[in-house]
Amino acid sequence: MSRRSCVRFTLRAVALTVLIGTGLGCASTAVPRVERTDVFGGLDNRPEAGPGMNILLVGTDGRETVTPYEKRVYRMGGIACDCTDTMMLVHVSGNRDRVSVISLPRDSYARIPAHRDRRDGRARPERAGKLNAAYQRGGPALAVRTVERMTGVHIDRYLQLGFRSFINTIDALGGVGICTTRHLKDPSTALDLAPGTSEAKGSRALQYVRSRKVDGTADFGRIQRQQRFLVGVLRRMARDDTARDPSRMKALVSALLGGAGQVRVDRGFTTAELLTLALQLRDLPPAATEFATVPVSGFRKRVPGVGETLQWDTRKSRSIFAALRADEPLAAVSLDAPPPSAWHESEYAPVSGAALDCG
Repeated sequence: MSRRSCVRFTLRAVALTVLIGTGLGCASTAVPRVERTDVFGGLDNRPEAGPGMNILLVGTDGRETVTPYEKRVYRMGGIACDCTDTMMLVHVSGNRDRVSVISLPRDSYARIPAHRDRRDGRARPERAGKLNAAYQRGGPALAVRTVERMTGVHIDRYLQLGFRSFINTIDALGGVGICTTRHLKDPSTALDLAPGTSEAKGSRALQYVRSRKVDGTADFGRIQRQQRFLVGVLRRMARDDTARDPSRMKALVSALLGGAGQVRVDRGFTTAELLTLALQLRDLPPAATEFATVPVSGFRKRVPGVGETLQWDTRKSRSIFAALRADEPLAAVSLDAPPPSAWHESEYAPVSGAALDCG
């Protein structure tokens, strides 16, 4: 499955793309509230860096900052797995004239490299696992190492967002339009969305992008909804001309940074670099941006000690990541569509954000 959207100004995508990361550079007084972490120190045998910038965007399931009301109404209770709910690989071309975003399904089968478990401090050998467990076991550094080995893509920057940051930012934006052609109902998140277009504030928007059980599409359907949601975010920003209003941008950045411990970046992601990237991307047209999802060949493959996983299609995945390494558009990669029964209204070939917009 794949989808594509636009990112043409300072804020890139709430909990899902570099868009919000670039917004951090607009308010230097707020930047110290971002947690900077040593993500790349000690990493070895890394892929060779290529043209452009590759950012690993991670959305975590931390629930400690949501209110009791939000937990109850939007079913955010229970024990968080302290793992990655969303993971996207964002490539900004060397000429800053194109942005490509590849979603990495959380249940992807992964070989997690040898590491020291951050939960008990014990050394662990390389082992099989789901992709979202890499962060749980070894934090940002292990997540980066695992993704680099799976994709062969050198990660240059790391950006991590949590539930509170997402909620606050969508509220500051005034809500986002959500559209669906069918009834969406998920008992796990209490989502109950009628066909048509509706306006969603922060908590309800999070409910929408978290839902995985509205049908049999599981994480693939959720990724599709997340990417569709990004189109709504960017459409709202374009309508309100948010990126060119300093006071609104300051409010959005403050909202983004409002949840303590909710935003992490690598130590090298400086304010100056964030601001420069924001200015470079501000006027990027929708036609120069794209979303895609890693092609999968095996669904619900059971692995002993791991559970049901998704197996990447080796040949097709290599083609996608080769395009990133070569700084080429994903649209140039030829991929076959999956079986119609795999998931609802989905395909591999990247499409424009306009194709996801309800209007």
